[in-house]
Amino acid sequence: MIPSGAQARSWVASVRATRRRPRVDSPGQSPSPERACRRAALYVHWPYCEKRCSYCNFNKYIPRGVDEGAMRNCLVTEAQSLLRLSGVQRVESVFFGGGTPSLASPHTIAAVLEAVAQAVYLPADSEVTLEANPTSAPGPRLAAFGAAGVNRLSIGLQSLDDTELQLLGRTHSVSDALQTLAEARRLFPGCVSVDLMLGLPGQKMDQWLGQLQELLYHCDDHLSLYQLTLERGTTLFTQVQQGTLPAPDPELAAEMYQEGRAVLREAGFRQYEVSNFARNGALSTHNWTYWQCGQYLGIGPGAHGRFTPQGDGGHTREARIQTLEPDNWMKEVILFGHGTRKRVPLGQLELLEEVLAMGLRTDVGITHQHWQQFEPQLTLWDVFGASKEVKELLAQGLLLLDHRSVGGGVQMGLRGPWES
Repeated sequence: MIPSGAQARSWVASVRATRRRPRVDSPGQSPSPERACRRAALYVHWPYCEKRCSYCNFNKYIPRGVDEGAMRNCLVTEAQSLLRLSGVQRVESVFFGGGTPSLASPHTIAAVLEAVAQAVYLPADSEVTLEANPTSAPGPRLAAFGAAGVNRLSIGLQSLDDTELQLLGRTHSVSDALQTLAEARRLFPGCVSVDLMLGLPGQKMDQWLGQLQELLYHCDDHLSLYQLTLERGTTLFTQVQQGTLPAPDPELAAEMYQEGRAVLREAGFRQYEVSNFARNGALSTHNWTYWQCGQYLGIGPGAHGRFTPQGDGGHTREARIQTLEPDNWMKEVILFGHGTRKRVPLGQLELLEEVLAMGLRTDVGITHQHWQQFEPQLTLWDVFGASKEVKELLAQGLLLLDHRSVGGGVQMGLRGPWES
């Protein structure tokens, strides 16, 4: 069902009546291949930030005056174009990332959501996530985002230590972070995620575990733990290279990660993916689409997507990358309807490699039924049963392969039809 223009205009109003999405302990079964190609997640990239953090190499820009009206129009146009090209009929979730999308106006968020609802079916209870930084998201602004259709927040706290926040180049303090988190939980109860980093230069185990324990007093039902990666071209990378900061200790970071997992497990969190923890069923359905190799469309400067362009007569899934620079991207959207800079067809082997690599990040692994959505001819036992490499991993205790499951990493989990 594709909504009419009038229905699309009322979509935000219907969202406001949907207070909270129903929770499930595990995501649902994979849809049939025919249904799967007609649905997708949507990622929207807002490329602007107040400043560049010392560790960040994402596609972001410090603006000197942003024509938000022009950016808004281009985001709407590109969403409409790519939805038409994809042939998608249903958008399962929308994620506004960046950059700092909480710097965008709620009107821009609402305009994109209205455009999606006009083009395809966007259920009123779809997960709509907005990334927010504490200094750009005071309470009234968060409430306005909720009125625009956002029903989930992802807050970049990163640390509960003011010295570390300064090291990371963040614009907020611990006090700012906790105040924003409290306000977010009041407005979006049960639907607030927070990020915490580990493995920073000079970071100590006891201090970091103290931060995690403190965060448990303040956080909601979703938490992400990210280990610092020193990216070439960032300020932190240069400081470590020049010796002005100590290099992070990878062994200590690994120990912090394991201890953090134990603390969160004790607090009732399920580690459903390598870096992501949830309790009370508060898994991110948008990110779950990535890990299950579902289709997703990326709009905005530098956004990535993976979908089959059925509306353009295509039959092969493509990896797509949008033009990086906002000004050039907008020019291309105005000329062509979208700013896709690169299209790479994915062969069957490449697609199956992604299914395995992404699925093994999760505690569910890859079910036999899920595998068959991508490879109906060969079972998982056909692929792995006689593998010498698999046998070596089994002997080392790094992989599980039995009549119930195959998996590694977070849990172990490739379930097959042989399981009763």
